[in-house]
Amino acid sequence: MPGLVIRLIILNFLQFAVWGSYLVCLGQYLGPSGLGSDIAWFYSVQGFVSIFMPAIVGIIADKWIPAQKMLGICHLLAAVFMGSAWYYGHTHPTLEFAPFFTLYALSLAFYMPTIALANSTAFKILKSHGRNPVEAFPPIRVLGTVGFIAAMWFVNCAYFHDGAFGFTISESNPMAEYRFQYTDMQLFTCSALGIVLGIFCFTLPKCSLAAKGTERSVADTLGLSAFRLFADRRMAVFFIFSMLLGVALQITNGFATTFISSFKGVAEYATTFGANNSTLLTSLSQISEAACILLIPFFLKRYGIKKVMLIAMAAWVLRFGFFGLGNPGSGLWFFVLSMIVYGVAFDFFNVSGALFVEQETDDRVKSSAQGLFMLMTNGIGASIGTLLAGEVVNAYCAWTEVDGKSYMLGDWQTPWFIFAGYSLVVCVLFALLFKYRHNPPTSAQVREAKAETVEIE
Repeated sequence: MPGLVIRLIILNFLQFAVWGSYLVCLGQYLGPSGLGSDIAWFYSVQGFVSIFMPAIVGIIADKWIPAQKMLGICHLLAAVFMGSAWYYGHTHPTLEFAPFFTLYALSLAFYMPTIALANSTAFKILKSHGRNPVEAFPPIRVLGTVGFIAAMWFVNCAYFHDGAFGFTISESNPMAEYRFQYTDMQLFTCSALGIVLGIFCFTLPKCSLAAKGTERSVADTLGLSAFRLFADRRMAVFFIFSMLLGVALQITNGFATTFISSFKGVAEYATTFGANNSTLLTSLSQISEAACILLIPFFLKRYGIKKVMLIAMAAWVLRFGFFGLGNPGSGLWFFVLSMIVYGVAFDFFNVSGALFVEQETDDRVKSSAQGLFMLMTNGIGASIGTLLAGEVVNAYCAWTEVDGKSYMLGDWQTPWFIFAGYSLVVCVLFALLFKYRHNPPTSAQVREAKAETVEIE
């Protein structure tokens, strides 16, 4: 059994290392390569493909191809398309939107379903070996966040140029500008990890197909059966606010490192550690996320779901507000505080929301309701929010050449305060409109919510 747990830890570590290798630093590569005004599209597409691709892949894994094999196939296809995007970028210093975006989007179309499929595969393997997923999975899943952080650290420090490979965090190193966080090598790293993971998936224990008559329908898998819950006013309010708060989910993934690195174009901050190690600095958000998972049971039991979600919404206000106040010099501590509150903003919303859905819905639509929750937040909300955020950022900032290098300069403070103001309005309206009486969940329910929630980093 220890060997089985180690294999599932490797699965989760690599699953999120693939994602962490480029997710938060892609904008730093797109901008200087000519696609700076299109950054929002690259982050919104993962939400759009998440609306339908997980359902399609899930149905195939239930009916025809065992989950571990389907997981391997998806990772290999995602790696091939990301590798193709890397090759295109490597051979085209100035990117054309259509070919590069198409390859990138196809990679995400096969990667995004693997987040839920990796969970499903782990659950099936644990059950087949007599383990309770509710008890056994959360500690395994935490190693996924560790993998995400490790990949961020790697691309922040690793460089490759003219055959020379090494690591540095010092701006004085002449190779600093060739670190992966700034170049197409972040895509190469993603592709290489994806190939390793894809092959590894085929070595996992076999997962059985669903028995005839037990497969979920397409409507259930998509969460469409749960739309009837909108007839309940309280559930309708909850799902609408889930979408509104989902708007905030991808904003900092899309623009945080681009914003922090933009200070390299300002003489006062050009040589600061923060400005030159934005990916490393941003990884504090994921460290906070891993730590905040441990706080959820206490807060849910003591304050209830409504207050916990209000805490999450207030944390989003602080997340954006601290970015607006900070800088990588004397204001570095604002950035650090922003990273710390991210764990509260992300975890308290996702886990408590999943638990609320679990508690308040009928057994016949629980799975569909969870699907609807993810559709509203990480699908519709995050996609629309990222595109709108892109318009706001582009209205106040633009890619500018400074000493032969390109940075996104302008009035960054205003967009961050706009995002903070939006989150504050959502928080206040939620407090006024959402009615809920606290009924403390059991410890088992909290653990189950943590195990089943699909995280969008």
